Amino acid sequence: MLKKQLIMEKALELFARQGFEATSIKQITDYCGISKGAFYLSFKSKDELILTLIDHFMIQITSDIDYIVKNTKDDEKLLYEFYYTTFHTFYQRSDFAKILIKEQLQTLNQELIEKIHSYDLLLEKVILSMIDRLYGEEIKQTKYDLMYCIKSFMSIYSNLFLFHNVPLDLNQMSQSLVEKTTILAKHTTIPFLSEELVQITKQQFQEKISKEQLVEMMEQKIAEMEESIEKESLVLLKQDILEPSLSPAIVKGLLENIRNHPHCKWIAYLLRNN
Repeated sequence: MLKKQLIMEKALELFARQGFEATSIKQITDYCGISKGAFYLSFKSKDELILTLIDHFMIQITSDIDYIVKNTKDDEKLLYEFYYTTFHTFYQRSDFAKILIKEQLQTLNQELIEKIHSYDLLLEKVILSMIDRLYGEEIKQTKYDLMYCIKSFMSIYSNLFLFHNVPLDLNQMSQSLVEKTTILAKHTTIPFLSEELVQITKQQFQEKISKEQLVEMMEQKIAEMEESIEKESLVLLKQDILEPSLSPAIVKGLLENIRNHPHCKWIAYLLRNN
């Protein structure tokens, strides 16, 4: 196991028991059986470690949901697949999901707040694309209200099995939320949220990744990876960004090769949305 990965996994166990603030770097290094110097070779500070963990967690959720929305061909199954994937991903990573939800209620760390908001905006974008696809012009006036209702369902129902030990039946929960969402979409007539109001709340957190930043990110991941189909696919995708020559079908196949690799998941998401 790579030292950086070891630190992340062991720190996560301590954070789950004690919270971010109560856990010191010394406790982390003692628990890992490494020196402080070894820690600082991987992370400049505890804050950087925390932000890296948040990135890792949110990348999994965002990219999984985005992939399902873009690749579920049957509109009648889309909402179900969306909810099922959301809660399945939360359940698989329940330890960190619990920490993150608790820390959001307590933290005054502006960088952490902005990091969480940036991923929240990406999730909103995915949800809105799903709403537009399913309902189109029919709910133009109320789609932002529906988007926030869907986000509320995601949050509230996650809390039920994360904090209240409600038995998790993913199938029934997903079917129930599909029914509720459909009723809201078809019968809500009075809008509260306008596009202008939503855009105002987004402006301070929006950021666009440049081609140069994406290539730099890909080069870093390529250097970290062992020889594999995923690494070869990432190299080809990087070359195509610099000098486009591949057909859309080949690019789609290469993205499929890398989308579940832990080093490549976020890059696959960024390329799908580039």
